[in-house]
Amino acid sequence: MNNTPNPFGYLRALLRADLLVLLQNKRSLAISFVLPLYVLFITSRQHESRLGNGTFLVFLAITIGLLSTSIMGYALTIARDRERGVFQRLRVTPAPSWTIMLSRLAVQIAANMVITLLVLIAGSRIHHLSFGAGGYIATLLVATLAGAMYLAIGQALVGLIKSATTVNAVGGLLYAALLLTGLLGPSGVLGDTLRHISEWTPVGTVMTVFQSAVHQTAWDDHSWLSLAACFGYVVVCAGMGIRWFRWDA
Repeated sequence: MNNTPNPFGYLRALLRADLLVLLQNKRSLAISFVLPLYVLFITSRQHESRLGNGTFLVFLAITIGLLSTSIMGYALTIARDRERGVFQRLRVTPAPSWTIMLSRLAVQIAANMVITLLVLIAGSRIHHLSFGAGGYIATLLVATLAGAMYLAIGQALVGLIKSATTVNAVGGLLYAALLLTGLLGPSGVLGDTLRHISEWTPVGTVMTVFQSAVHQTAWDDHSWLSLAACFGYVVVCAGMGIRWFRWDA
């Protein structure tokens, strides 16, 4: 009789548990879904505003949703569970360590895809846009990359900072900074220098890739560099988050 533990069995159990926890966290879910939809509604009468056209506003709403779930949601949840000893208790079970983190990430990625689809459908109706099948596929692919990048940033936060309170404070400041550069940077309101800088922030690079991927004729060297920057953020931030992550507080 083979008594070798099956890691995928543990992974399935962890996925069910993490999904249940996510669904029970109604406040976090409300923020994740309501905030990007709110952005769509408040810009519905500003189709050609200084922020950008309707397509830009839809992609911006998706980015805001992904950013909030990763930095204000995922990172803070991981930090709090670590302080409460959740990870210490999980590590004494036969479940391999990689299944614990993979389960958390998989559930978050699934939530990101739901947010992306919801915002994309709502945004196309509010701003009277037609993306087509290719546009939906391209948007989902870019959203997957964007979600991975923001999750990597969130992982770096909990890797570098142990206290949940500090993670919450620093995460809030980082979220606000990235959000402001994403909202105001491209418009030129903050000046030409900050406009150019904002193009290479995590939000700026994602917005460039979003627009270039959907409007394939606009793909150029700047698009390739923005795509490379996104992957660079993922590698660097994930590396820091994994290298310095501690399972206990």
